[in-house]
Amino acid sequence: MTRALTMDDLVLAGIALASGLLAAFLLRMLLRWLGRHADRTRWRGDDVAVDALRMVVPWAAVAAGAASAAAALPLTRTVQHNVNQTLTLLVIFAATVAAARVVAGLVRSVTQSRSGVAGSATIFMNITRILVLAIGFLVGLQTLGISIAPLLTALGVGGLAVALALQDTLANLFAGIHILASKTVQPGDYIRLSSGEEGYVEDINWRQTTVRELSNNLVVIPNGQLAKTNMTNFMRPEQQLTILVQVGVSYDSDLEHVERVTTEVVAEVMTEITGAVPEHEPAVRFHTFGDSRIGFTVILGVGEFSDQYRIKHEFIKRLHRRYREEGIRIPSPARTVALQQGTVVLPQQRDTGTAPDDMTASRPI
Repeated sequence: MTRALTMDDLVLAGIALASGLLAAFLLRMLLRWLGRHADRTRWRGDDVAVDALRMVVPWAAVAAGAASAAAALPLTRTVQHNVNQTLTLLVIFAATVAAARVVAGLVRSVTQSRSGVAGSATIFMNITRILVLAIGFLVGLQTLGISIAPLLTALGVGGLAVALALQDTLANLFAGIHILASKTVQPGDYIRLSSGEEGYVEDINWRQTTVRELSNNLVVIPNGQLAKTNMTNFMRPEQQLTILVQVGVSYDSDLEHVERVTTEVVAEVMTEITGAVPEHEPAVRFHTFGDSRIGFTVILGVGEFSDQYRIKHEFIKRLHRRYREEGIRIPSPARTVALQQGTVVLPQQRDTGTAPDDMTASRPI
């Protein structure tokens, strides 16, 4: 049997509770001050730790004050036990949430500080956060006196049924982990799938990969489909790449002069246009005697996939203007036809001297 409640008990309980609240306030101010100093450092880990402590430490101070206040009151053993358990669960909950933030923040900090690692991929942070919350939940059950061994056994037995029911979801989850672990695709890469979708990888989460097209539309691709499809990654093994531009000049052109003028235009574009590679060596390669032109390929260097459109645009404009200044002619495609007794005969039919039953005249391409 407990004694009667007195005024002294209420005063002591009030002092203890007020002390806990005051300590929580002072600790929060101290952690805010530490947070400002942590922002000045280059390491992201101290910011994550201070942010987590800012949540758990004030709650721990409040719980300690409340526990002291409960101890000062003449409560029954059952009520005292329930109060202590409630406060303990409160501290465990705050510590679990803070730990989940710390682990997820550290994972993000590590991935952002290393090249070739998915800095913005949320799949790793989600997995670590879920694991920490699950551990905190089991600790809370154990604190309440609930045995977790039968629960773990039930989860192990029911895991097979869950895996069968969620096999597509689990396939996407493990496919996403495999994609990130193998470093074949990382957020920020520009990819093109065999089905035609292409764009920058925005994020890879537990179920899907989000790709932003150049038109600013989002394409959502399941991780399992991305892992199985043929794909071109324009950022691997390096971000810089070369592009090919096909050009043709007339047969009466001086090819040495054409090569020299084209090389000068390439060098000019590489040094003056944003997104080009200034150290790229100009390259011109003749390769075809065409119907009405000599074809050649110009090799340009670009710093990133989307830069190629601006580089091609400027190169074609400047090359066309320079060819006109130098008197180099770019012939238009043409085809020669012959008229015999009012019948249109194509060149390949003129060799045999026969004409097909259904004949149509070809137009310039």
